[in-house]
Amino acid sequence: MSNLTVSLLQTPLFWEDKLSNLNMLEKKILAIPEKTEVVILPEMFSTGFSMHAAALAETMDGPSVNWMKKIAAQKKCILTGSLIIKETQNGEPVFFNRLIWMQPDGHSGFYDKRHLFAYGKEQQHFTAGNRRLIASVKGWKINLQVCYDLRFPVWLRQSNSPDSLTGRKDQEEPVYDLLIVVANWPSTRIHAWKTLLQARAIENQCFVIGVNRTGVDGNGLVYTGDSMIAGPLGEILHSLSEKENTLTFTLNKEITETVRSEFPFWKDADHFSIQP
Repeated sequence: MSNLTVSLLQTPLFWEDKLSNLNMLEKKILAIPEKTEVVILPEMFSTGFSMHAAALAETMDGPSVNWMKKIAAQKKCILTGSLIIKETQNGEPVFFNRLIWMQPDGHSGFYDKRHLFAYGKEQQHFTAGNRRLIASVKGWKINLQVCYDLRFPVWLRQSNSPDSLTGRKDQEEPVYDLLIVVANWPSTRIHAWKTLLQARAIENQCFVIGVNRTGVDGNGLVYTGDSMIAGPLGEILHSLSEKENTLTFTLNKEITETVRSEFPFWKDADHFSIQP
């Protein structure tokens, strides 16, 4: 079975200051001493969780995505995190909280956040996505999600029925082995963050990685990090405190295979479908 080495960057962010964030993150990524295959950044890593979408958005050929290409190539790793992206639909600009999955060869995939945080008025500034992205690397299938999506178990659920959201027709095995959630999850609701990460691991019998920021944002919200890696039984394999930190950890796929073989709960799941 293939192992996968991942690096979690738990860091404060400069408020709406893209250049400072990219410079800071570049130094941290290039300073990772271990050989790593996937580097995970927080949600809206270039700006913080800002609703000033029109002022801060970039296109997919803008400087922040090009920065991701440069760093992924230089570090020879996959780089992932979300940022504010602008597209044009029917002649009008629309904005997405978009997670980019940037490979070292410059090829990329993306996932647009499905569940927009109404409490923070995100839906007034951004357009929701309607398809999941299941990335593949070294035999691992990886479900990529953004912050508030974590609260919606149906959207994240393994399925043993055809999946219209990813185009898969044959579900004789679980859809994914690893769930990655990038976030700006404030300290006032951090108990929910930690609990839901473990719950998603248990119900989907997969590894779960949650990467959250630290520090204080431009709205005065405090973030305590608490980034986490949970195993497929919900056990906490590693948890970061509220301090700025970088963690590199190797996941063993054989663990998920063993858990699913000994406890094949996923086969007894209810059949369901989600409308795009």
